Amino acid sequence: MLLAVDQRDAYANLLLPALLDERGISGRDAALATELTYGTLRHRGTYDAILETCVDRTLASVDTKVLPLLRLGAHQLLSTKIPPHAAVSATVDLARKAVGHHRSRFVNAVLRKVGARDLEAWTQIVAPPPEHDLIGHLSVVHSHPRWVVDELARALGEHTEKGLPRTEELLIAHNQRPKVTLVAKPGRSTVADLVAAGAEKARHSPFAAHLPSGDPAGICEVRQNRAAVQDEASQLVTLASTRVDVHGKDTLWLDMCAGPGGKAGLLASLAGQRGARLLAAELQPARARLVAGAVHRAPRDAGRTIVADGTVPAWRPAVFDRVLVDAPCTGLGALRRRPEARWRRDPESVVELAPLQHDLLVNAVEAVRPGGVVAYVTCSPHVDETDAIVRKVLTERADLELLRAPDHLDHVPDLAAGPQGEYVQFWPHLHGTDAMFLALLRRTAR
Repeated sequence: MLLAVDQRDAYANLLLPALLDERGISGRDAALATELTYGTLRHRGTYDAILETCVDRTLASVDTKVLPLLRLGAHQLLSTKIPPHAAVSATVDLARKAVGHHRSRFVNAVLRKVGARDLEAWTQIVAPPPEHDLIGHLSVVHSHPRWVVDELARALGEHTEKGLPRTEELLIAHNQRPKVTLVAKPGRSTVADLVAAGAEKARHSPFAAHLPSGDPAGICEVRQNRAAVQDEASQLVTLASTRVDVHGKDTLWLDMCAGPGGKAGLLASLAGQRGARLLAAELQPARARLVAGAVHRAPRDAGRTIVADGTVPAWRPAVFDRVLVDAPCTGLGALRRRPEARWRRDPESVVELAPLQHDLLVNAVEAVRPGGVVAYVTCSPHVDETDAIVRKVLTERADLELLRAPDHLDHVPDLAAGPQGEYVQFWPHLHGTDAMFLALLRRTAR
């Protein structure tokens, strides 16, 4: 699994369930495999700083098949209850099979050095003192790239001169195991159905329930596509996009970047209940097939899926009453569920994505009629992917009104973000959700 993440850019949350099923691993063994995978990915930055002191070369020069073994062994030694001799022995045995006897001796030597201290003692050695380099300290202790810590602090409005307590809370939350959250698709199932199947009602979304343990596929509502796995913040930004009033008719909705279909599935159900129709567009055919499955059998058959590029619209302008654009982003808001994303992205990723995010929002505005509403969503709190994109489009157009998004989720505390609190920003450490961003814009007649 770790090799697939490193070498093929695989996403652990997508590949791991399939790999466990393929290998016939279940129960406690599956739980251990999941902990080893996610724990190693989450704490990779800390382990790498420790490993740097335990090898006689740079980590960059360590064999690409050996390095994941070292991280895996470090995780067992420093962050689990596995006895040290068992952690070293099991990892060395695996190394012997995977990379040969000679390199397994290297793995053995390094891990014995790692096991000489506990995690607290190691972090005191390898992390810069906070009084000298607070960003660097938090980066090593909480295993995030330095630039990510910088940008999260910026998004939270904190500065190193005054300390970064909220930033540290957020970093800690990123390294905690997230709850499995389900969505009961309106008109097809209810939260009560999910609770009866063993889930627990969630705090904020009227459609959400948390699954304390077990496989979501074991719930019949999920198997029958009447419910699905979806983060609570994703449910709530989708709900907010349907709560704001549109001027005039409200019958045709567009989800412009619909893959893999979570928000589209909920939107189609809400549209069907209100006598509206949803067009879900997705550029990638494989993801479009997932979208089609998500909207299948929505109330009144309200959902339709097409393969289309939101930057080259396949529809006439100014025809939709509501448009949701869940723009491709760095994914820094989903680091609890996709810990590997923090190691995959860099500051250039933000620069590269910004033109696409801008063009998608402009085309979303063109697609909505005067009086209609656009919801701009990202699973990232990075200011250059959120406020900067919205502000740029607002300065370019005279026919847009920025609405106060938190007013449409007024039952959820601590959501307001932006200079005047006009945006919604969810946070893992405050809401127990992904860090989802929402801006609502109305197209005016000007």
